[in-house]
Amino acid sequence: MSKLGEYLTNARKKANLTLRAAENATGISNAYLSQLENGKIQQPSPILLEKLAALYRVDYSTLLELSGYPIPDQRSVSRLEARIGPTTNEEEEALIDYLDFLRTKRRAPGGLSK
Repeated sequence: MSKLGEYLTNARKKANLTLRAAENATGISNAYLSQLENGKIQQPSPILLEKLAALYRVDYSTLLELSGYPIPDQRSVSRLEARIGPTTNEEEEALIDYLDFLRTKRRAPGGLSK
């Protein structure tokens, strides 16, 4: 069993959940969860880890670290950063501008659909 697998097994049991209950709560198949816990899958996606961290009420960055993902510092990793990686200040500004644009279009008559 891997460190990640052992950690996930203990967290699930501490939360008083079966694999089937974890599957129902997260949408991650119990077969996949079993493979994670038994160490057959070593590096699940950050999105799956985020779901498990929320369900088991454990630290997301701990799951990332146990999965082999680099943790640059002790700050909390946002969902966006977990999905697209770190960004430069210029990229952040461009993303904010684009998001503002999308939100403005959505509010305008005949704008984007939700």
